[in-house]
Amino acid sequence: MGVDKSFSDVMRDFNVGGFVNVWGRRDRFVLSGDMMYVSTTNGRGQGPLSAFQIPGLGVAIPPGAGVDAKVDSKQFTASLQGGYRVVDTPRFTLDVLGGARFWHISTDVAVRASHPAIGTRSASHGEDFSWIDPLIGVRTFLPITDSFSLHMQADVGGFGWGSNHTWSALATINYVFSDRLSASAGYKVLDVDYKHRGHVYDVRLRGPVLGLTYRF
Repeated sequence: MGVDKSFSDVMRDFNVGGFVNVWGRRDRFVLSGDMMYVSTTNGRGQGPLSAFQIPGLGVAIPPGAGVDAKVDSKQFTASLQGGYRVVDTPRFTLDVLGGARFWHISTDVAVRASHPAIGTRSASHGEDFSWIDPLIGVRTFLPITDSFSLHMQADVGGFGWGSNHTWSALATINYVFSDRLSASAGYKVLDVDYKHRGHVYDVRLRGPVLGLTYRF
C-alpha cells in the first residue's frame, strides 16, 4: 500500500487521533519522547465493471457489477530518543539525538459487490504488523524575542533494520505566556517506507500542528 496524504486528505477521512511530545533536560543531557495515533476511514464506490474475481467473495464477479470498498487504517507510533546539547548559548541551542521509533499498523478492508446475477456479496480482510526503527536526529531552538522563538527538529532512521527508511521533520513558532506555559504553531512531516514479509507500508503524512507546552 502506497499513500501520500495531505492535511486535507487526512481530515476528510479522519476518525480520531492525537499527538503528545515530551521533553526533558538535565545539564546538557536531553530526552525526547512522543506518541501519535491516527485512525482514518476511506470509502470508494465503483461500477459498472468488467468481470473479475475478489478473493473471499466465493464467486466470480460478472460484468456490470458495482463494487463498494471501505478501508479502515490505524497507525500508532512511539519514539524515544536521548542525546546531548552540543551548543548551549542564549541565542541558539543544538541537540544531537539517538533512539528508536516503534510502529504498529492495523488495516481492515471490507468489499461489497452487487449484481442481479449474484445478489450482494461481501468479503473482509484485516491484518496488523509492527516493527522498530533506529533513529538519529537533531533539535534546535532559536529565541527571536522574549516572547517568540523558533523550534526545529528532524530525524532519519530505518536503515534497513526495520523500514527501508523513515524520516520526520517538525518546525514551529512558539509564544511564551509565562515561565510554564507556551503555545506553538507549525508544520510536521512523517514519512516511512516499510516492506517486509509481504507487508508494505509506504506512507507520508504532512500538515499543520498546533500545541500547548507546560513546563514542570
